[in-house]
Amino acid sequence: IIFCGVHFMAETADILSSSQHKVILPNLTAGCSMADMANIDDVLDCWDELTELLGADSVTPITYMNSTAAIKALCGRNDGIVCTSSNAKASFEWAFRKSERVLFLPDQHLGRNTAFQLGIDLDEMVVWNPFKPLGGHTKDELIKSKIILWQGHCSVHTRFSVAQIETARKQDPAVNVIVHPECFLEVVQAADLNGSTEFISKTIANAPSGSSWAIGTEISLVNRIAQENPDKTVFCLDSVVCPCSTMYRIHPAYLLWILDGLNENIVVNEISVDAQTSKEARIALDRMLSVI
Repeated sequence: IIFCGVHFMAETADILSSSQHKVILPNLTAGCSMADMANIDDVLDCWDELTELLGADSVTPITYMNSTAAIKALCGRNDGIVCTSSNAKASFEWAFRKSERVLFLPDQHLGRNTAFQLGIDLDEMVVWNPFKPLGGHTKDELIKSKIILWQGHCSVHTRFSVAQIETARKQDPAVNVIVHPECFLEVVQAADLNGSTEFISKTIANAPSGSSWAIGTEISLVNRIAQENPDKTVFCLDSVVCPCSTMYRIHPAYLLWILDGLNENIVVNEISVDAQTSKEARIALDRMLSVI
């Protein structure tokens, strides 16, 4: 039995696990608002329009892990890849070795920050609005683009601002600011460091005792890092603290309900991806695991 906390991870666990495993999502409403911003029908329409205009060989689809199995499958069958925040840069480099453009789903900010890190100009990036013809762009704008960003975002990471960073620096001029690349570009640029959750955790763990850290990421991770580093000052940039409402839908009552069912040999809320989707998504996931 594999327990997962959000829907897209449950789907991924089912794709990567064997037939002997059963994947359970204790609360079926636990998901990711960012992943929900990329509906597969809208993405298929986008892909059809782009390939008709630009040619399939000129665009490589990359989807962030926070996406549905159906979108991972689209990437798998179209010579694309899944990425995490840890290997986004390597995935972009992999894609550009074989095509001149990238379609990045579903988080525009991770895509923009990664492309900017690679030296791609902002005027070579466009944001695809699924509710407008050609994503809200002219044919010439799409032809000139190198990065096509899906109009999606993380509701938690877009709460962080440059003003919050400036406030933290006024309160403690020695503070180190570290943020996740799902934040706005200007926030990432204003911070001292940016990177994946693993990067944030390791950076602070290896920092000198007595150092101060303002973090721009989900509050549960900030709290855990603070507990693991009692010799340092660790706090969240956002004083209001807005947790991810969809991730927080798993709590002990749901786990107890699931465990009670298993005790009676009843599997509740099993997540199963159909064979064809699983096969195609696995291709993109295997590419992710091979790119570092």
